[in-house]
Amino acid sequence: MTGIIDYGAGNLHSVRNALSFLGADLKLCTSAADLAECDRLILPGVGAFGPAMAQLARCGLVEALRAFAASGKPFLGICLGMQMLFDESMEFGIHAGLGLIPGRVIPIDAETLPVPHMGWNALDVRFATPCLLAEDAGRYVYFVHSFRADCADDFIAADSSYGEQIPALVARGNVLGAQFHPEKSGTFGLSILKRFLAMQP
Repeated sequence: MTGIIDYGAGNLHSVRNALSFLGADLKLCTSAADLAECDRLILPGVGAFGPAMAQLARCGLVEALRAFAASGKPFLGICLGMQMLFDESMEFGIHAGLGLIPGRVIPIDAETLPVPHMGWNALDVRFATPCLLAEDAGRYVYFVHSFRADCADDFIAADSSYGEQIPALVARGNVLGAQFHPEKSGTFGLSILKRFLAMQP
């Protein structure tokens, strides 16, 4: 069973449609109790970091998500959901995150390029993960974001160039985060989600 966190602030429908297309058994999770039925979990997200974390707290999901990650079960954050995996964000003030991957979220410094970063960019794979293989280097994925992760290279499985190097896929054990939207990245994005569905604790 694959759980999708439904906290009213995510790109839930497009993620659910992509996973349904892949034949996944899905459960929309709105409370801590729902997580007990899940073998893997996806935290989607579009919007601002602070309000999204506040909504997770109102749903009683913050500590439950930390416990799920500690269980060793596969856990994937997408876009804002990826950013919330980190310790904190500088988006409209300083806001605490889930603290699952050491680091923070900072504004993109794209020099003369427009922000938000919106469009297709190629991946530079630094190390393989269950969701991303070495041979995936150069494949294009779809981004929409104004902030990026700032973390140690040890956690950056892939990055992409947009005025600066943007962490595109981060990983720490069973916890992974995609800054891009795999559910909007065509057949390659679907292959990433399919690999996630095959992950085991």
